[in-house]
Amino acid sequence: MDEYFDSILSAISHSLSFVLLATEKYQLTVGDVLIVPVYVIVSFIIIRWVAGFIARRLTAHKVKPDIIHLVKRLFYIVAIIVVVLTTLTMLNIPLTAFAFVSGAVAIGVGFGAQNIINNFISGWILMWERPIRINDFLEIDKVAKGKVESINTRSTRIRRVDGVHMLIPNSKLLENTVVNWTLVDNRIRTSVKVGVAYGSDVKLVAALIEQAVKQQPHVLSEPLPVVIFDDFGDNSLVFEVYFWVSATMERDLRVIRSEVRFNIDSLFNDNNVVIAFPQRDVHVDGTIQLSRDK
Repeated sequence: MDEYFDSILSAISHSLSFVLLATEKYQLTVGDVLIVPVYVIVSFIIIRWVAGFIARRLTAHKVKPDIIHLVKRLFYIVAIIVVVLTTLTMLNIPLTAFAFVSGAVAIGVGFGAQNIINNFISGWILMWERPIRINDFLEIDKVAKGKVESINTRSTRIRRVDGVHMLIPNSKLLENTVVNWTLVDNRIRTSVKVGVAYGSDVKLVAALIEQAVKQQPHVLSEPLPVVIFDDFGDNSLVFEVYFWVSATMERDLRVIRSEVRFNIDSLFNDNNVVIAFPQRDVHVDGTIQLSRDK
């Protein structure tokens, strides 16, 4: 029985050592070809598990999402380079064999994939310098507004305020003007304007507007709200109040401004302050006589 198993093992070993490709210094056997796919698959499973473990540990320590994203990207690149080099070593393929091929590929890439390389490098700049981070609220070209969900090597995914996802090339975020509403913090200044009828007590109006703003819980107490008597309008006395809020989305700002307007309307009604509306006064000269044609 032992001799039978020994003969089987010997046959397997002989089969695995069969040379498929040989040169003066290197040779490729069946065993090399079979073990490489298993090694690559197991390696990528381990890499994904380790990357997930690192992300969970950093999340548990309350590390910012963009830092976690950058660490995972760096880990993936280093791990993949190690797997590729190890695979080439297992196959007995020297790195010098790729010198000419890599030079030709570099020339082809330089002419045919300039935009891809530009976006790739821009993506790493965004992740390293962090002018734009995950969960930041951006305004691009004064048209698109949205929250950053992920920064990838080629493009950045943004969810607009209307729920639509946008994929923006990374180079565009570096080469064009981008307004980052939350670059330093989430504090944003906004304002609400209202016009009251002529003859209103302007001191009372200013006090009521300030009270309406302070009643809104999302308005920050520091800096204090500022009420401005803005103008003597054609049909109203115009007031505008400036205040700071903590918000990360345009929708939040609109909701907060709406609540402030509700408060203003309620306080004005309680204090008999009239919100003005467009009107025209027509004065008829009494000296004009209307004659009837005979």
